[in-house]
Amino acid sequence: MRHRIEIIGLGAGDLDQLTLGMYKKLTGQDTPLYVRTAGHPVMKQLEKEGVTFTPFDHIYETTDQFGNVYRQITDTLLEKAQNSSIVYAVPGHPMLAEKTVQLLLEQDDVPVKIAGGHSYLDALFTSLKIDPIDGFQFVDGTGFDRNQLNYRHHIIFSQVYDRFIASNIKLELLDDLPPDYPVKIVEAVGTGQENIIDIHLEKLDHALSSVNNLISVYVPPVPEEMLHHTFTRLREVIAALRAPDGCPWDRAQTHETLREYAIEEVYELIEAIDEQDDDGIIEELGDMLLQVMLHSQVGEDDGYFTIDDVIRSITDKMIHRHPHVFKDQSADTVDAVYRTWDALKQEEKGDQRNSVLDGIPAGLPQLAKAFKLQKKAAKVGFGWDNIQDIWKKLQEELDEVQEAINTQNQTELESELGDVLFVLANISRYYKVNPEIALNQTNRKFMSRFSHIEKQLQTEGKGIGETTLEEMDYYWNQAKRKE
Repeated sequence: MRHRIEIIGLGAGDLDQLTLGMYKKLTGQDTPLYVRTAGHPVMKQLEKEGVTFTPFDHIYETTDQFGNVYRQITDTLLEKAQNSSIVYAVPGHPMLAEKTVQLLLEQDDVPVKIAGGHSYLDALFTSLKIDPIDGFQFVDGTGFDRNQLNYRHHIIFSQVYDRFIASNIKLELLDDLPPDYPVKIVEAVGTGQENIIDIHLEKLDHALSSVNNLISVYVPPVPEEMLHHTFTRLREVIAALRAPDGCPWDRAQTHETLREYAIEEVYELIEAIDEQDDDGIIEELGDMLLQVMLHSQVGEDDGYFTIDDVIRSITDKMIHRHPHVFKDQSADTVDAVYRTWDALKQEEKGDQRNSVLDGIPAGLPQLAKAFKLQKKAAKVGFGWDNIQDIWKKLQEELDEVQEAINTQNQTELESELGDVLFVLANISRYYKVNPEIALNQTNRKFMSRFSHIEKQLQTEGKGIGETTLEEMDYYWNQAKRKE
């Protein structure tokens, strides 16, 4: 007969909570007994009755990472089970927040039997007077992802062994909740030593009266007004605006009517970036996100797509186009990333694009389109490698502009000026400067300086049409110096 590991749950409280069968297993046999921690109330009482056992508390004291602690305990148990069957006792129920039990169940070398036990959740729900049917989340305090927390549910952090774990929980929660949000420290629930402390979140780590494995932290459901920073709440708000009893303006919008706002918001974001206005960037990014949410809600209301489809699309695309991050490929330079991106993009589009120049939006401003066209052409070798050749081409086009002026051929002049702008876009591409952004900055600079001229003339009681070019130049240069 193969040796095995039998796992017993010690329950949430003292010896009185153990079933008779569990008590007999712990006291009435010669099988070696190992326990995750000797600090559990049951083990303290059994020790007084003469029960001998081997605890693993020393591993917690000598190992920094909890993952390593659990692995070391598991390896030790498997090693001991090679020689004889053993009993392993854990706090609470073996299948509740017991990583060592999960590790034992994942292996196939030694059979594992779960003998059961009393879960401390029953006592916890009773002491806190909460009903888990309202929504409940049980979280390992030693390792969790804040993004997985559902603040609308009752949240219990278990295994809060020490102040370091409590401090980490506090810091993670402070990213979402105010410092004075009420939480509870629950200690030794279901025992005669049960103690529940109501505190503010910011005091969590300082309020621990003791350090042991019987401490949990309870976070009550969070009111909606504190969840305005979450994506779920934003989605609900947009859906409410488009609902039958929502806002008439939002309900009237279509993809077509929203187009102009998308363009406006992009330029307002660029302006905030140019001004290095962090608050403005936050606001304008929010306005751009609003456009995404509105279009997605229109799609959902029409039955064609939802925001989930939008998010899935971009997530899949980012993972697919970054194999150097999500797979085993490498890309050590920006140029290497571009090559990978373009190759995968072409693979995705397949037969949809017959030309290298396909894929440029029809509504793109013409200067930006010239930039994109030459960028795409240059990727397949159609472009100058030497910048001096591009400068020579610019001079050639300027000469042709002058010739058109001399011959007073308006049609030819328009064509040649277009060629000049096209070459300038190519020069911008070479120097990795977006011509649309560069021109936008110049336009804003012009507006600022010209406004300065107008203000100075107003202080002198003059109108813009009542002054000389020389005087305007003076104030123009004055504005330039101030910049």
